[in-house]
Amino acid sequence: MIREISAGGVVVRKSGAGWEMAAIQPQREPASTPKKALLALPKGLVDAGEKPEQTAIREVLEETGLSAALVSKLRDIKYVYVRSWGDGERVFKIVSFYLLRYLSGEIDSIDAKMRVEVKRALWIPVEDAALRLSYRGEREVVQAARQYLKLHPEA
Repeated sequence: MIREISAGGVVVRKSGAGWEMAAIQPQREPASTPKKALLALPKGLVDAGEKPEQTAIREVLEETGLSAALVSKLRDIKYVYVRSWGDGERVFKIVSFYLLRYLSGEIDSIDAKMRVEVKRALWIPVEDAALRLSYRGEREVVQAARQYLKLHPEA
């Protein structure tokens, strides 16, 4: 079985209404587009020579347009999927997620080449993530981020 190592981030910022986080709506093939928009956390493969936390920061910038700083590692998600392209091979994937603090940038201001992967990026209230994010593992990651922010409000 093929193994893939990825990393991603939960980018947070404080707003008047509380904590907000960055989410992305990945591009999907028209036949598989659900009625409810698929929302996910920004993430991607760890490049050779790159540390997972560097990958998380890079992927957040590429997929959302936001610069962010590392706060803490949240957790790893592990799962198996079957490639829907090419060889249809089974892949064991580990994704390390990090809590990141927003530094600068405008949400959804991304390179045109990234539109192949990302339909849009948006801020959502952290409290809404459990209802809006599409993947259970990512909802659990955001729950860990909420817990961290509750214990460390200065983040």
